[in-house]
Amino acid sequence: MKKKFILLLVFNFSLLIAPVFAEYSKLNIPDSADIRQQLVEPWFEASYEEITFKHPEFLSNDGGQKFKVFLEEDDSSYHVFVAAGKLMNVNVLSGDGFTKAEQYVYPGNLPGTWVLIKDKKTNKPIRIRYFFASDSDVYVQFSPNGKTALADLVIFGNYAAKGVSTGVPFSTFYTASIDDVIKLTQRSLPWKYVLINPALYNGVISMSSKIQSSLSNIVYAEDAIYNEKGELVQLTDGKEFAAGADSDENGKLYLSSQGFVKWIADGIVYPLSGSYLKREPLVEYTTDFKDIGYQGILSQKYSLYLSLDWVRNLASAVVSVYTGREYRYFNSGVDVTLNPFAASVLTYDDGDPRRGISNTVTFIKDTGYNTKVLKSLLYLLAATEPDTFYFGAIREIDTSIEPEMKVFNKCVAFLPYFNQNKEFECSVFIDGRMITLEDFCFIYKNDFVYLTKVRSSFNFNPY
Repeated sequence: MKKKFILLLVFNFSLLIAPVFAEYSKLNIPDSADIRQQLVEPWFEASYEEITFKHPEFLSNDGGQKFKVFLEEDDSSYHVFVAAGKLMNVNVLSGDGFTKAEQYVYPGNLPGTWVLIKDKKTNKPIRIRYFFASDSDVYVQFSPNGKTALADLVIFGNYAAKGVSTGVPFSTFYTASIDDVIKLTQRSLPWKYVLINPALYNGVISMSSKIQSSLSNIVYAEDAIYNEKGELVQLTDGKEFAAGADSDENGKLYLSSQGFVKWIADGIVYPLSGSYLKREPLVEYTTDFKDIGYQGILSQKYSLYLSLDWVRNLASAVVSVYTGREYRYFNSGVDVTLNPFAASVLTYDDGDPRRGISNTVTFIKDTGYNTKVLKSLLYLLAATEPDTFYFGAIREIDTSIEPEMKVFNKCVAFLPYFNQNKEFECSVFIDGRMITLEDFCFIYKNDFVYLTKVRSSFNFNPY
């Protein structure tokens, strides 16, 4: 009798605590699945005319997490939101002016938010979207396709997966939790691209901080690098750089675009080897173009691939020091050659309302990646290869000559990571300064970037 009583007590206790765990999914975000079960007929299956005058509803899931159900619309579609709430300090207007107060806000893109999009004319569903990431431009969505639904995984406007069959009816996602979604699509969607552990980026964050603290001592100087002895020399021929004496006197570092990324690499290498990287191996050719081709003929006269050769050899040299084995570029495995995107969302500037989808060729041999996919790419690289950073060679087009010439002139370093809130961040260092990733992509919006990867170091110590 005592045993039955104990089992009954345990069972009743489990019933009491179950709703608490229902508040959050395995991703530790609010979940509205139990709320949505009540909304199918009055909100999801109702016509636009039936819900257009509905007042927003404020509901809580079994664990007490607050959601707001409301309607938004545009010219051709309407959106039913089951939006997760967040308690925030906001300015409240009263008779005494503005005062700070805690209120729940429902912006419609917080992790845990669910959205149904339907066509105004036909009332047919177009898609269901789940927001699960701290970055609202990363989401999973489903669209009807006959008797089943197709799935997309989108990262900053680029499709990591598009039109993947789920094998279940579209209506399944009216009430499916995000945990259900992951379980249904765990073999068909590349979830590894978007599942984040913010504890894995301490090396990159430490390096970024140390680089930033040194920037005030760096002066950009064309053709300037430091050799293996720490002497200021010319990149092109290895001879002494004219400003060498001045740099010793004023404590400034004179660095070209290539010299700057070498300075970063040297900050990893020196604590391990006691010396800096030699110049000669870094200028070795890594490309093989036929002499009869236009680029091949030009490359005999101009250094068209200097930065490409530089970042490939630079990353290979760091790998050699890390492993204690001598690697040349061709067997180092430092190139980033992923083709992870199936398509891109097209948007148009200047108020043009057209939108669409374009096919995406992500990686091009000896050219790299269009900057339009760079943020998406660095996001998924940070997720799949944590605590790794990237040297980049920028391929620009010189239109001042006819025909135009494609040249790798500049180098850049990308240090991507996720902060403690699981938000994506990326430190971008170029020509002795730091800029935002958005600014970089705007400045070089018509160009390509070739990436090589390097493991970050906690023992980073730049001179």
